[in-house]
Amino acid sequence: MRRPTIADIAQRAGVTKAAVSFALNGQPGVSVATRERILAIAQEIGFQPNSAARALTAGKAEAFGLIIDRPARTLGIEPFFMQLISGIQAELAGHHVTLLFTMAEDQDAEIEMYRQWWAQRRVDGVFVVDLQVNDRRIGVLEELHMPAVVVGTPLGSASLPAVWQDDRAGVELVVGHLAGLGHRRIARVGGFPRYWHSRLRSAAFAQVAAEAGLDAVSVAADYTAEHGAQATRGLLGSAEPPTAILYDNDVMAAAGLGAAQRMGISVPSGVSIVAWDDSALCELIHPAVTALRRDIAAAGSQAAAMLRDLAAGRRPENFQEAAPVLEVRDSTGVVGVPQIAASRRSRLSA
Repeated sequence: MRRPTIADIAQRAGVTKAAVSFALNGQPGVSVATRERILAIAQEIGFQPNSAARALTAGKAEAFGLIIDRPARTLGIEPFFMQLISGIQAELAGHHVTLLFTMAEDQDAEIEMYRQWWAQRRVDGVFVVDLQVNDRRIGVLEELHMPAVVVGTPLGSASLPAVWQDDRAGVELVVGHLAGLGHRRIARVGGFPRYWHSRLRSAAFAQVAAEAGLDAVSVAADYTAEHGAQATRGLLGSAEPPTAILYDNDVMAAAGLGAAQRMGISVPSGVSIVAWDDSALCELIHPAVTALRRDIAAAGSQAAAMLRDLAAGRRPENFQEAAPVLEVRDSTGVVGVPQIAASRRSRLSA
Protein backbone atom coordinates (compact mmCIF):
# COMPACT_ATOMS: atom_id res chain seq x y z
CA MET A 1 0.00 0.00 0.00
CA ARG A 2 1.40 3.39 -1.04
CA ARG A 3 2.16 5.83 1.76
CA PRO A 4 0.04 9.04 1.63
CA THR A 5 1.90 12.17 0.52
CA ILE A 6 1.51 15.93 0.71
CA ALA A 7 0.34 15.83 -2.93
CA ASP A 8 -2.55 13.55 -1.93
CA ILE A 9 -3.65 15.98 0.75
CA ALA A 10 -3.36 18.95 -1.63
CA GLN A 11 -5.48 17.20 -4.26
CA ARG A 12 -8.24 16.30 -1.79
CA ALA A 13 -8.22 19.75 -0.16
CA GLY A 14 -8.07 21.62 -3.47
CA VAL A 15 -4.99 23.62 -2.44
CA THR A 16 -1.32 23.79 -3.38
CA LYS A 17 1.38 21.60 -1.82
CA ALA A 18 2.91 24.75 -0.33
CA ALA A 19 -0.36 25.46 1.50
CA VAL A 20 -0.36 21.91 2.88
CA SER A 21 3.23 22.34 4.09
CA PHE A 22 2.32 25.63 5.80
CA ALA A 23 -0.64 24.00 7.56
CA LEU A 24 1.22 20.87 8.68
CA ASN A 25 4.15 22.86 10.05
CA GLY A 26 2.04 25.50 11.79
CA GLN A 27 3.34 28.31 9.60
CA PRO A 28 1.37 31.40 8.48
CA GLY A 29 0.05 31.58 4.92
CA VAL A 30 -3.29 29.74 5.14
CA SER A 31 -6.58 30.59 6.80
CA VAL A 32 -7.75 28.91 9.99
CA ALA A 33 -10.51 27.06 8.10
CA THR A 34 -8.08 25.81 5.43
CA ARG A 35 -5.58 24.69 8.07
CA GLU A 36 -8.25 22.73 9.93
CA ARG A 37 -9.46 21.10 6.70
CA ILE A 38 -5.91 20.08 5.74
CA LEU A 39 -5.17 18.64 9.19
CA ALA A 40 -8.41 16.67 9.15
CA ILE A 41 -7.61 15.19 5.74
CA ALA A 42 -4.07 14.31 6.86
CA GLN A 43 -5.45 12.45 9.85
CA GLU A 44 -8.13 10.73 7.78
CA ILE A 45 -5.72 9.28 5.21
CA GLY A 46 -3.05 8.43 7.80
CA PHE A 47 -0.38 10.87 6.59
CA GLN A 48 2.93 10.79 8.48
CA PRO A 49 5.62 13.42 7.76
CA ASN A 50 8.92 12.23 6.32
CA SER A 51 11.49 12.53 9.13
CA ALA A 52 14.39 13.06 6.72
CA ALA A 53 12.56 15.86 4.93
CA ARG A 54 11.67 17.48 8.23
CA ALA A 55 15.31 17.30 9.30
CA LEU A 56 16.36 19.13 6.13
CA THR A 57 13.67 21.77 6.63
CA ALA A 58 13.96 22.32 10.36
CA GLY A 59 17.66 21.51 10.75
CA LYS A 60 16.83 18.82 13.33
CA ALA A 61 16.81 15.05 13.01
CA GLU A 62 14.94 14.39 16.27
CA ALA A 63 17.37 11.50 16.80
CA PHE A 64 20.53 10.79 18.80
CA GLY A 65 23.19 8.23 17.97
CA LEU A 66 25.04 5.55 19.93
CA ILE A 67 27.89 3.55 18.41
CA ILE A 68 29.53 0.74 20.37
CA ASP A 69 32.98 -0.37 19.29
CA ARG A 70 32.99 -3.90 20.69
CA PRO A 71 32.43 -7.37 19.21
CA ALA A 72 28.73 -7.85 18.41
CA ARG A 73 28.60 -11.17 20.28
CA THR A 74 29.42 -9.44 23.57
CA LEU A 75 26.18 -7.44 23.54
CA GLY A 76 24.04 -10.54 23.73
CA ILE A 77 25.52 -11.45 27.12
CA GLU A 78 26.62 -8.05 28.47
CA PRO A 79 23.84 -6.66 30.70
CA PHE A 80 25.56 -3.27 31.12
CA PHE A 81 24.82 -1.99 27.62
CA MET A 82 21.27 -3.29 27.61
CA GLN A 83 20.57 -1.45 30.88
CA LEU A 84 22.24 1.70 29.57
CA ILE A 85 20.23 1.64 26.34
CA SER A 86 16.99 1.05 28.24
CA GLY A 87 17.64 4.16 30.31
CA ILE A 88 18.50 6.26 27.26
CA GLN A 89 15.44 5.05 25.39
CA ALA A 90 13.11 5.69 28.32
CA GLU A 91 14.17 9.34 28.42
CA LEU A 92 14.13 9.90 24.66
CA ALA A 93 10.80 8.18 24.04
CA GLY A 94 9.07 10.61 26.36
CA HIS A 95 10.22 13.45 24.11
CA HIS A 96 9.55 11.67 20.79
CA VAL A 97 13.27 11.41 20.00
CA THR A 98 14.67 8.33 18.26
CA LEU A 99 17.82 6.44 19.29
CA LEU A 100 19.94 5.45 16.29
CA PHE A 101 22.07 2.53 17.50
CA THR A 102 24.75 0.59 15.67
CA MET A 103 28.13 -1.09 16.14
CA ALA A 104 31.55 -0.41 14.65
CA GLU A 105 34.54 -2.63 13.95
CA ASP A 106 37.02 -0.13 15.36
CA GLN A 107 37.43 3.53 16.24
CA ASP A 108 38.17 4.54 12.64
CA ALA A 109 34.83 3.09 11.53
CA GLU A 110 33.09 4.82 14.43
CA ILE A 111 34.58 8.20 13.50
CA GLU A 112 33.55 7.74 9.86
CA MET A 113 29.96 7.07 11.00
CA TYR A 114 29.99 10.28 13.03
CA ARG A 115 31.03 12.23 9.95
CA GLN A 116 28.34 10.62 7.79
CA TRP A 117 25.59 11.07 10.37
CA TRP A 118 26.43 14.74 10.85
CA ALA A 119 26.78 15.50 7.13
CA GLN A 120 23.47 13.76 6.38
CA ARG A 121 21.71 15.38 9.39
CA ARG A 122 20.70 11.97 10.67
CA VAL A 123 21.35 12.79 14.35
CA ASP A 124 21.37 15.87 16.56
CA GLY A 125 24.11 14.47 18.81
CA VAL A 126 25.74 11.28 20.07
CA PHE A 127 26.54 9.34 23.22
CA VAL A 128 30.20 8.39 23.67
CA VAL A 129 31.02 5.21 25.60
CA ASP A 130 34.26 3.37 26.43
CA LEU A 131 36.33 6.55 26.53
CA GLN A 132 39.97 5.77 25.72
CA VAL A 133 43.22 7.38 26.78
CA ASN A 134 44.15 9.86 24.00
CA ASP A 135 40.75 9.20 22.43
CA ARG A 136 40.68 10.45 18.81
CA ARG A 137 36.88 10.70 18.82
CA ILE A 138 36.94 13.78 21.06
CA GLY A 139 38.91 15.89 18.57
CA VAL A 140 36.64 14.83 15.70
CA LEU A 141 33.47 15.69 17.63
CA GLU A 142 34.95 19.08 18.52
CA GLU A 143 35.89 19.67 14.88
CA LEU A 144 32.35 18.82 13.74
CA HIS A 145 30.78 20.90 16.54
CA MET A 146 28.63 17.84 17.16
CA PRO A 147 26.80 17.70 20.52
CA ALA A 148 28.05 14.71 22.54
CA VAL A 149 27.78 13.39 26.08
CA VAL A 150 30.30 10.94 27.54
CA VAL A 151 29.08 8.03 29.64
CA GLY A 152 32.18 7.59 31.74
CA THR A 153 34.97 9.63 33.28
CA PRO A 154 35.32 13.30 32.28
CA LEU A 155 39.11 12.81 32.17
CA GLY A 156 40.38 13.21 28.64
CA SER A 157 37.12 14.77 27.47
CA ALA A 158 37.08 18.11 29.23
CA SER A 159 35.19 19.73 26.35
CA LEU A 160 32.28 17.26 26.65
CA PRO A 161 29.86 16.87 29.57
CA ALA A 162 29.95 13.45 31.22
CA VAL A 163 27.91 11.12 33.41
CA TRP A 164 30.45 9.36 35.60
CA GLN A 165 30.88 7.09 38.59
CA ASP A 166 33.50 7.25 41.34
CA ASP A 167 35.63 4.19 40.55
CA ARG A 168 37.72 4.58 43.68
CA ALA A 169 34.62 4.48 45.88
CA GLY A 170 33.69 1.13 44.35
CA VAL A 171 37.18 -0.24 44.86
CA GLU A 172 37.19 0.90 48.49
CA LEU A 173 33.92 -0.96 49.13
CA VAL A 174 35.26 -4.20 47.66
CA VAL A 175 38.72 -4.08 49.22
CA GLY A 176 37.29 -3.14 52.61
CA HIS A 177 34.85 -6.04 52.44
CA LEU A 178 37.55 -8.54 51.49
CA ALA A 179 40.05 -7.26 54.07
CA GLY A 180 37.37 -7.61 56.74
CA LEU A 181 37.01 -11.27 55.79
CA GLY A 182 40.73 -11.85 56.30
CA HIS A 183 41.93 -11.80 52.69
CA ARG A 184 45.53 -10.69 52.21
CA ARG A 185 46.23 -11.69 48.58
CA ILE A 186 43.65 -10.30 46.16
CA ALA A 187 43.48 -9.94 42.40
CA ARG A 188 41.49 -8.03 39.80
CA VAL A 189 40.57 -9.13 36.29
CA GLY A 190 40.17 -5.83 34.46
CA GLY A 191 39.28 -4.72 30.96
CA PHE A 192 41.32 -3.23 28.14
CA PRO A 193 44.09 -0.95 29.52
CA ARG A 194 43.32 1.59 26.78
CA TYR A 195 39.98 2.41 28.43
CA TRP A 196 40.03 5.18 31.00
CA HIS A 197 37.75 3.30 33.40
CA SER A 198 40.09 0.27 33.35
CA ARG A 199 43.13 2.44 34.01
CA LEU A 200 41.43 4.32 36.84
CA ARG A 201 40.22 1.11 38.49
CA SER A 202 43.67 -0.49 38.22
CA ALA A 203 45.31 2.51 39.87
CA ALA A 204 42.67 2.69 42.60
CA PHE A 205 42.87 -1.07 43.23
CA ALA A 206 46.65 -0.98 43.69
CA GLN A 207 46.54 2.08 45.92
CA VAL A 208 43.62 1.07 48.13
CA ALA A 209 45.00 -2.46 48.57
CA ALA A 210 48.42 -1.09 49.52
CA GLU A 211 46.85 1.25 52.07
CA ALA A 212 45.07 -1.77 53.58
CA GLY A 213 48.30 -3.77 53.69
CA LEU A 214 47.17 -6.29 51.06
CA ASP A 215 49.09 -7.85 48.17
CA ALA A 216 47.25 -7.06 44.93
CA VAL A 217 47.66 -7.77 41.24
CA SER A 218 45.62 -6.77 38.18
CA VAL A 219 45.47 -8.64 34.88
CA ALA A 220 43.81 -7.50 31.65
CA ALA A 221 41.01 -9.29 29.80
CA ASP A 222 38.43 -8.38 27.15
CA TYR A 223 35.18 -8.62 29.20
CA THR A 224 34.21 -11.94 27.61
CA ALA A 225 33.54 -15.21 29.44
CA GLU A 226 36.44 -16.88 27.64
CA HIS A 227 38.99 -14.32 28.83
CA GLY A 228 37.46 -14.25 32.31
CA ALA A 229 37.90 -18.00 32.65
CA GLN A 230 41.41 -17.93 31.18
CA ALA A 231 42.53 -15.17 33.55
CA THR A 232 41.05 -17.07 36.50
CA ARG A 233 42.93 -20.26 35.63
CA GLY A 234 46.14 -18.28 35.38
CA LEU A 235 45.68 -16.57 38.73
CA LEU A 236 44.56 -19.68 40.65
CA GLY A 237 47.26 -21.79 39.03
CA SER A 238 50.09 -19.48 40.11
CA ALA A 239 52.59 -20.25 42.88
CA GLU A 240 50.82 -17.84 45.25
CA PRO A 241 47.18 -17.73 44.14
CA PRO A 242 44.89 -14.96 45.38
CA THR A 243 42.18 -15.80 47.88
CA ALA A 244 39.78 -13.30 46.29
CA ILE A 245 39.25 -11.94 42.77
CA LEU A 246 37.37 -8.81 41.61
CA TYR A 247 36.16 -8.90 37.99
CA ASP A 248 35.39 -5.82 35.91
CA ASN A 249 32.00 -7.16 34.81
CA ASP A 250 29.47 -9.79 35.76
CA VAL A 251 30.12 -11.97 32.70
CA MET A 252 33.78 -12.50 33.58
CA ALA A 253 32.87 -13.08 37.24
CA ALA A 254 30.41 -15.82 36.31
CA ALA A 255 32.98 -17.42 34.02
CA GLY A 256 35.65 -17.14 36.72
CA LEU A 257 33.40 -18.85 39.24
CA GLY A 258 32.85 -21.74 36.84
CA ALA A 259 36.56 -22.00 36.06
CA ALA A 260 37.45 -22.16 39.76
CA GLN A 261 34.88 -24.87 40.40
CA ARG A 262 36.14 -26.93 37.47
CA MET A 263 39.64 -26.70 38.96
CA GLY A 264 38.26 -28.18 42.16
CA ILE A 265 38.46 -24.91 44.09
CA SER A 266 35.31 -24.17 46.04
CA VAL A 267 33.73 -20.73 46.20
CA PRO A 268 34.03 -19.00 48.60
CA SER A 269 36.18 -21.18 50.90
CA GLY A 270 38.87 -21.62 48.26
CA VAL A 271 38.48 -18.26 46.55
CA SER A 272 36.03 -15.38 46.96
CA ILE A 273 34.59 -13.74 43.85
CA VAL A 274 33.22 -10.21 43.34
CA ALA A 275 31.72 -8.62 40.20
CA TRP A 276 31.76 -4.96 39.14
CA ASP A 277 28.20 -4.06 38.04
CA ASP A 278 25.39 -6.18 39.43
CA SER A 279 22.83 -7.97 37.26
CA ALA A 280 20.34 -10.84 37.34
CA LEU A 281 23.19 -13.10 36.23
CA CYS A 282 24.92 -12.59 39.57
CA GLU A 283 21.85 -13.86 41.43
CA LEU A 284 21.02 -16.77 39.14
CA ILE A 285 24.30 -18.68 39.35
CA HIS A 286 25.44 -20.71 42.36
CA PRO A 287 26.77 -19.49 44.60
CA ALA A 288 25.24 -16.08 43.96
CA VAL A 289 27.94 -13.49 43.28
CA THR A 290 28.72 -10.50 45.49
CA ALA A 291 28.58 -7.42 43.24
CA LEU A 292 28.78 -3.64 43.09
CA ARG A 293 25.32 -2.32 42.29
CA ARG A 294 24.72 0.97 40.48
CA ASP A 295 21.70 2.28 38.62
CA ILE A 296 22.95 1.98 35.04
CA ALA A 297 19.55 2.73 33.52
CA ALA A 298 19.39 5.96 35.54
CA ALA A 299 22.81 6.92 34.18
CA GLY A 300 21.49 6.36 30.66
CA SER A 301 18.43 8.52 31.34
CA GLN A 302 20.62 11.28 32.77
CA ALA A 303 22.94 11.18 29.75
CA ALA A 304 19.94 11.43 27.41
CA ALA A 305 18.54 14.45 29.28
CA MET A 306 21.97 16.12 29.13
CA LEU A 307 22.30 15.47 25.40
CA ARG A 308 18.86 17.00 24.78
CA ASP A 309 19.98 20.10 26.66
CA LEU A 310 23.25 20.25 24.74
CA ALA A 311 21.50 19.90 21.36
CA ALA A 312 19.14 22.72 22.39
CA GLY A 313 22.09 25.05 22.95
CA ARG A 314 22.37 24.70 26.72
CA ARG A 315 25.55 23.58 28.51
CA PRO A 316 24.89 20.86 31.11
CA GLU A 317 27.39 20.23 33.89
CA ASN A 318 29.08 16.89 34.54
CA PHE A 319 26.88 14.57 36.57
CA GLN A 320 28.23 12.16 39.19
CA GLU A 321 26.18 9.01 39.71
CA ALA A 322 25.01 7.94 43.14
CA ALA A 323 27.60 6.01 45.13
CA PRO A 324 27.67 2.27 44.38
CA VAL A 325 26.36 -0.27 46.88
CA LEU A 326 28.02 -3.61 47.58
CA GLU A 327 25.47 -6.44 47.41
CA VAL A 328 27.05 -9.13 49.56
CA ARG A 329 26.11 -12.66 48.50
CA ASP A 330 27.43 -16.19 48.94
CA SER A 331 30.48 -15.90 46.66
CA THR A 332 32.52 -14.06 49.31
CA GLY A 333 33.47 -15.42 52.68
CA VAL A 334 36.16 -15.79 55.31
CA VAL A 335 39.46 -17.07 53.97
CA GLY A 336 39.46 -20.86 53.90
CA VAL A 337 41.90 -23.58 53.00
CA PRO A 338 42.51 -24.01 49.24
CA GLN A 339 41.02 -27.31 48.15
CA ILE A 340 43.36 -28.20 45.34
CA ALA A 341 46.91 -29.52 45.57
CA ALA A 342 49.70 -27.32 44.24
CA SER A 343 50.80 -29.99 41.73
CA ARG A 344 47.26 -30.28 40.31
CA ARG A 345 46.87 -26.49 40.25
CA SER A 346 49.96 -26.04 38.09
CA ARG A 347 48.86 -28.85 35.78
CA LEU A 348 45.36 -27.36 35.28
CA SER A 349 46.65 -23.87 34.58
CA ALA A 350 49.04 -25.07 31.88
